Amino acid sequence: MMSDEDIKEYHNIGVNRVFCIGNAESRVGFDLEKLRPHGMIYGCNAIYRDFMPDVLTAVDNGIIHEIYHSGIASKIPCYFRNWTKLPKMTYDGVVRGMISEEEFKELSEYDIIKENKDKKEQAEEFVIHGTNMKGMVSILRNAQKTHSGKPKDIIQKQINSSHIYVSWITPDDKSNDIRDVWKEYKDHGWACGASAGFVAVKREQPKEIYMIGHDLVSNTRLVNNIYAGTKHYVAKENTATPHDNWVNQWYTLMDWNPNIKFYKVNKALDDRPTNSPIDVWDPWHKRGQLEYITYEQMMNKLNGGLTRMTISDIM
Repeated sequence: MMSDEDIKEYHNIGVNRVFCIGNAESRVGFDLEKLRPHGMIYGCNAIYRDFMPDVLTAVDNGIIHEIYHSGIASKIPCYFRNWTKLPKMTYDGVVRGMISEEEFKELSEYDIIKENKDKKEQAEEFVIHGTNMKGMVSILRNAQKTHSGKPKDIIQKQINSSHIYVSWITPDDKSNDIRDVWKEYKDHGWACGASAGFVAVKREQPKEIYMIGHDLVSNTRLVNNIYAGTKHYVAKENTATPHDNWVNQWYTLMDWNPNIKFYKVNKALDDRPTNSPIDVWDPWHKRGQLEYITYEQMMNKLNGGLTRMTISDIM
């Protein structure tokens, strides 16, 4: 990871290049550490489980709080959707809402609030997402009615899909709301990939963005994500996610930033769905703003150019 001073020097000599890493299957087998000398690395969601990017972005509640509870936001800048930090003194009023003490005590018997309890004492702020307590009471009552007389663990399984996520903010916190990167920002509702690209554009003002692991489509009828089947992800057996929104979001990011060169990095340049050109992106491809390259071509290009490892030699 680069220090703040390194980043300033890096930009001063014009080597402002960003790698936006998605989690599609095309990046399996590629050593992301090879990118470290060549630019800033922006990751999405659960990539932190296997690799530490320079900046991490997430937009869905479950994975956002998983990331925060893991301690990653104490190590690198993280950007989350709707990440509003509230004063600790407001916790009881915000979390309990309008439910009674008796209802709160009953809910507390179930694993409903997912929080980093070990950080609560030192925290001055917290962030909360998910079903509100009043809603949880209704969910619990329905589960109890449907499974009357059943053991507690049976009822727990019925309410497992509904949670209240709480993250207690640590003193060494580096978490941010996506809105923090641009004062005029309005939530576009983008998926994590394009959101990471948006944050990178605003933070780094790069000349080049390399899209790695952003297959967008699947070569099979099944979901294309290396974390499928793990916590906070859909099952491996799920059908492929419709890709139109992802394609259009990247299209818009390219449209807003005509001075940035985008590279979509594929396993190969053949007619497999994941390697084929995106029709909607043709205008950017024809004018040279977008280029399709392979991993080998990318590394050849990078190794022939300026890297952040050469900063000390240049300055």
